[in-house]
Amino acid sequence: MISERDVVRGACRFFLRHGTVEMDALATSLAISRATLYRVVHSRDRLLGDVLWDLGEQVLTRARAASSAAGTATGVDGVLDVTRRFCTMLLRAEPFRCFLRTEPKTATRVLFTPAGGVHTRAVAAQQEILLDAARRDGLTLPGDPAHLAYLYVRIIESSLYAELLTGQQPDLPLAERTIRSLLTPYDGLR
Repeated sequence: MISERDVVRGACRFFLRHGTVEMDALATSLAISRATLYRVVHSRDRLLGDVLWDLGEQVLTRARAASSAAGTATGVDGVLDVTRRFCTMLLRAEPFRCFLRTEPKTATRVLFTPAGGVHTRAVAAQQEILLDAARRDGLTLPGDPAHLAYLYVRIIESSLYAELLTGQQPDLPLAERTIRSLLTPYDGLR
């Protein structure tokens, strides 16, 4: 019996080679039937969500490690440094770019709706990053960490996926300025 984890690993390898996941070809490569594949993963959108999250989480882990190794940024700057590194790596990932170009409707569903679960997991990961910066660096969060993480991720998504959403090029410096405002405590009118 093949496990869901085995299918996701196989699908990650397939995605990295082809920039998509074709269910028939994946089933063949895993030496299982299409029916078994669907019984294990339930839907292509859910599987793509798991694949994109697994691969994205690996990129996020590398971005956090690189930022930590650089050791120069703390607080809001440290949080933004992780995001900048993550976005740069993601924008250079050709299989991911291919997926966005060739399957924009599927990408939109999988990345932004509960169908793929990517957005929800990204918010949870961002909340962890914010809380870690608060503990480690003394970052004062100007609001509920869950709400801040949600807004943070939506701002990054709107820039990172600008081409998919509006046909415009990503504007990460604008997203950074917006996030800096979001994470800076408001001290009233001066």
